[in-house]
Amino acid sequence: MPTESADARRADTDATDPAGRRPKSADAAGLVGLFAERMADYRAEVTVVSADTGINPDTGTGTGTGTDAPNDPDLVTDPAPGAIADAIAAALGDAATVVVPDGVPAQWLSRVTARQVTDAALSPDDLDGIDAVVTGAALGVAVTGTIVLDHGAAQGRRALSLVPDLHVCVVREDQIVHDVPDATAALAAAVCAGRPLTWISGPSATSDIELDRVEGVHGPRTLRVIVLRG
Repeated sequence: MPTESADARRADTDATDPAGRRPKSADAAGLVGLFAERMADYRAEVTVVSADTGINPDTGTGTGTGTDAPNDPDLVTDPAPGAIADAIAAALGDAATVVVPDGVPAQWLSRVTARQVTDAALSPDDLDGIDAVVTGAALGVAVTGTIVLDHGAAQGRRALSLVPDLHVCVVREDQIVHDVPDATAALAAAVCAGRPLTWISGPSATSDIELDRVEGVHGPRTLRVIVLRG
């Protein structure tokens, strides 16, 4: 159920654009809030972590600032190792095993109690026996509430984000772009390099049978996104 502040933000967005697209001229401070709101619409669980103060209970505010290219080497920089480690440990919940792609900063997992498994050509059956995966992202799209993986550093191969039942994904606020055209422009280099793209809006779901929504049939049943601010 949207909160009152989320309703207010949506009303403001709709008032400025009947199609629900926030004008690009709008203050970039709303990008994180819009991204979190739209991801929640798709039943993803979003946590905003501040580099200064840790987990921010107000996921409706943010200061998204730009369109850094995917696979920025700064992806592995963690300005808030304690805060992000706490958030990831909480997001993993009672998962007993977690697969960790190459490039995930060690400090991200410093408070994880689940058994960590590296991806040494794990088979689909191997992955099916693992509870969760932790990845970074190439970018997030605010208007559509989407995270995009181009399977560069800290993201692993596509199967890692499709088979385990829980996907915990970390995206920095400066990786959040406004809309799909901005995203495709930022992802051009990855595409030209021949890397695949995985676009994710919420947990895997289908309504193929009598329009009854079933989650987890073709991928993770739970998606938890951690937005790192600051």
